[in-house]
Amino acid sequence: MTTATATVAVAGGQRRRLRPDPEHRTVERRRIDGTVIDTISLDPHIFGVEPNAAVLHQVITAQLAGARAGTQSTRTRAEVAGGGAKPFRQKGTGRARQGSIRSPQWSGGGVALGPKPRSYRQRTPKKMIRLALYSALSDRASEGKVVVVDEWSFPAPKTKDAVAALAALELRGRVLVVLGPDDGIPDRSFANLADVQTIQYTELNAYDILKSDWVVFTDATLPGETTPVAAKAAPVRKARRAPTTEAAAAGKTAAGDTDTAGVDSEAADVVGEADAGTEADGEGSDA
Repeated sequence: MTTATATVAVAGGQRRRLRPDPEHRTVERRRIDGTVIDTISLDPHIFGVEPNAAVLHQVITAQLAGARAGTQSTRTRAEVAGGGAKPFRQKGTGRARQGSIRSPQWSGGGVALGPKPRSYRQRTPKKMIRLALYSALSDRASEGKVVVVDEWSFPAPKTKDAVAALAALELRGRVLVVLGPDDGIPDRSFANLADVQTIQYTELNAYDILKSDWVVFTDATLPGETTPVAAKAAPVRKARRAPTTEAAAAGKTAAGDTDTAGVDSEAADVVGEADAGTEADGEGSDA
């Protein structure tokens, strides 16, 4: 039974599915000119969890709802100016009775059940926010869309240097650059690029990650614990060593002994056949 399909019993007879173990993922650590420094292993509890779509939907919906100003407002019939006098008498006109020209059915009257200023904020547990963030980072890491650079070593704020760095790192599409409190120069360098969004690592959230194609960290802003991955050594083929002079001489001596032994055995066979013929001739003469 695999971990992804295993279930456990809980109180009340309900059963819940166990989440799979975090996956270990690696990423190349680069400089801004594109050269690879080494390979590091990302924190599996942050970049290797199974994305929870339901939690992502709830957290992002709450985040977008909280960003609404909530300042819309309409006037009710009590707030519209005028309408204090009865427009016409109650009976005898053949029309429906009216008490004020500011009633909702009148043009210029108040709005019935209209919107009023309110807060759209939704309370979201901290654990759900954290799980949504880890789910978004894991989704980008599973697609190979997480990039790590050592630092943004721009000498001065220049958009040209930022464009060159993105081209060297082969980043196309919407890019989310995670910066630290001391990264003022790269923040100004990326400011004029429409497809690049900069964000402080303390403000990193699931919504900004999911709406971006790439997420770029530095050594200082990469969350979790990272460990360098040892490079695998290429298999070395052992060259055949040439036999030494002594080994060659021993081989030749052994070959010579073998040939001599073969000649001696053949000679012994010939002598044996000759003796057998001589004995047969002697027996024939006696007869």
